[in-house]
Amino acid sequence: MGLAELFIIAVGLSMDAFAVSVCKGLSVQKLKVGHAFTCGLYFGGFQALMPFIGYCLGSQFEDMITQIDHWAAFILLGVIGVNMLKEAREKDEEELDASFGVKAMLPLALATSIDALAVGITFAFLKVNILWAVVFIGAVTFALSAVGVWAGHFFGMKYKSRAEFAGGLILILMGTKILLEHLGLLNF
Repeated sequence: MGLAELFIIAVGLSMDAFAVSVCKGLSVQKLKVGHAFTCGLYFGGFQALMPFIGYCLGSQFEDMITQIDHWAAFILLGVIGVNMLKEAREKDEEELDASFGVKAMLPLALATSIDALAVGITFAFLKVNILWAVVFIGAVTFALSAVGVWAGHFFGMKYKSRAEFAGGLILILMGTKILLEHLGLLNF
């Protein structure tokens, strides 16, 4: 997996965290740099940790799955992507409080990074350099989450569903690309 593909996956994975960061930015009356840093640290940290855990789990099953790894990647990324597309279409408003403490941020960081666990499993099947991948995903998510807090504070909820939709579409397209490459139908 090349740098461009990894960047696209990192952006796709970070869209949930970006959307929640936008909501957190909306929730504060007086925005501080620490708010953006806190969101970036929580979301970036969990987005880095979860693929690593998924990779470790996926490595345990590698011998059993090598014949169907491209199908597993396609299905996992597709399911995650479709779920993000569904969430983007839902009109219900998320209630987030203005707290940036552990009790508020930990569940949000965990919830937004569950799909990264599945991507980590996919990385094990594709033999991706996991240390590079998790650092890169964590850094991209950190940056986008910090920007999301500022964007939410200044621009509101206007772009939340668009970010989730774009993230879902990116993951579906990456899963399809992996499948087509392994089937020999696409050669980049």
